[in-house]
Amino acid sequence: MVFVLGATTLAGHFQPGRALDLPGYLWLAGAALPLSLVRRFPLPVFLVTGAVVLAYYRSSYPNGPALLLPTIALFTLTRTRGLLVAGVTGGVALLAAFGVYFGTGGALTANTPVALLVVWLAAVLGIGAAARNRAAAVRAARERAAEHQYRMAERERLTIAREVHDVVAHSLAMINVQAGVAAHVADRRPEQAVEALLAIKEASAAALADLRATVAVLRSGQGLGPAPSLDRLDELLDHARAAGLRVTVHGEPGELPAPVDGAAYRILQESLTNVVRHAAGASQVDVHFGRINGSFTLAVRDDGESPADPLPGNGLRGMAERAAALGGRVTASPVEGGFEVRAELPVEEDR
Repeated sequence: MVFVLGATTLAGHFQPGRALDLPGYLWLAGAALPLSLVRRFPLPVFLVTGAVVLAYYRSSYPNGPALLLPTIALFTLTRTRGLLVAGVTGGVALLAAFGVYFGTGGALTANTPVALLVVWLAAVLGIGAAARNRAAAVRAARERAAEHQYRMAERERLTIAREVHDVVAHSLAMINVQAGVAAHVADRRPEQAVEALLAIKEASAAALADLRATVAVLRSGQGLGPAPSLDRLDELLDHARAAGLRVTVHGEPGELPAPVDGAAYRILQESLTNVVRHAAGASQVDVHFGRINGSFTLAVRDDGESPADPLPGNGLRGMAERAAALGGRVTASPVEGGFEVRAELPVEEDR
């Protein structure tokens, strides 16, 4: 605003006609005042500012950079409402300005700035549209970054939840079974009760070690502690056998990529946990490892009584999520004489 007043005052010294006096200053100030509301009401502000500036140019006051005021309003209108609205409004306003000019006695001469005003309109619209597109691109990039961060946090949360569930559910299931055995034989066979208590001690120690490793990862972001792997298969099967199951392994897992190895271990662990917790009367568990069409297969079948249509709890849901994250799948359903969990995880075949 100060620039417009100063430049117009200076221009008055070089132009014939009426000098810029107090009413002239107030006139220009009145044209600039609506700009304080341009962000909230860009279209009305542009129309008002343009009309006041047009009337000023048709007066006897000296010309100056008052066109800057509707330029700001038109730029804001383009950026906030889009090129279509601003282009139509600017075009109609420009035609109205020419109508007023010629209707009040103006003549079309070589000095009539028709082409200049058309170029001005196109330039302001182009710059405003570019600024709008730039702001939209920045906003979209920020939204994508926020969405990506949210998905990563959600994925990490689900991973931690699965790890904690698998560790705690497996260990507590084994501890519960062994505690029941110890309570049942404490009076009649104390030596068996001691064996059950030792098994409880081992299971709880393993659970605490896994939980400490998980907490360490949360605190430092570094993979401290052993990662779940089928290299610990014997330890996992010993826990199941200590709970009274006869576990028979068919085939070998072989060399597996680390993500597949970890997922297979957790799926097997959760499957054995479900047998202990939910398969009434189960005594025999068969674990099958294999390779079919570029996929590693794991099947865990028990001979216990299971519901015909099992509801997917945290365990089954966690197994399915682990497999899906690797592009595989998990199915769990009753079979003849028991229940089977089957996982198929894609692996790269050796060339």
